[in-house]
Amino acid sequence: MHSAASFFVSRVDTEADRRLVALHREELKGRLAVANAKLAYQQFKELFSGPRWHALADRGATKQRCLWASTSAKDPSYRDTLYVEELIGPETISTMPEETIAAFQDHGRAEARLESELDTARQLFTELAAARVDYNDVVATLEREGIEKFVAAVDDLTREIARKRRQLANQPDGRSTTAVVPGII
Repeated sequence: MHSAASFFVSRVDTEADRRLVALHREELKGRLAVANAKLAYQQFKELFSGPRWHALADRGATKQRCLWASTSAKDPSYRDTLYVEELIGPETISTMPEETIAAFQDHGRAEARLESELDTARQLFTELAAARVDYNDVVATLEREGIEKFVAAVDDLTREIARKRRQLANQPDGRSTTAVVPGII
């Protein structure tokens, strides 16, 4: 069995940038998402190495890979391939909307950069704290908003399944199809 840990990338910059603009610290904009992902990848490598991990792997454990989601640049002043290019590295997954795929195919640079400039990534957290941008609050806000969006999507899906189930159960030919989605709703 394989799994992935999803990291929303551009949303991190969107939230941090909003705060940076309010604090008149625009020089720090557009940097947190990549720094955050690069440092998360370092934790991934740490978790999935060493004697403890090797003992688990010998018993069939598989690595949970990092999945970079929300990789389109939301700010039009950023390179349209920014998040894809900066997060290329081994044992990762990058999801991209069609326009980002097309942009990368057209002018993207395919080189492993995920482990470059790690000291700069670490330093950014110090600079953000000095600018009064609370990283923990940024990610807590994104987590809360993300959960709300996923809950709304599941609620919409559940309502649609219930609607379709009722529709199928009341077919004019008299067939009952209540077993189409057993155990749901």
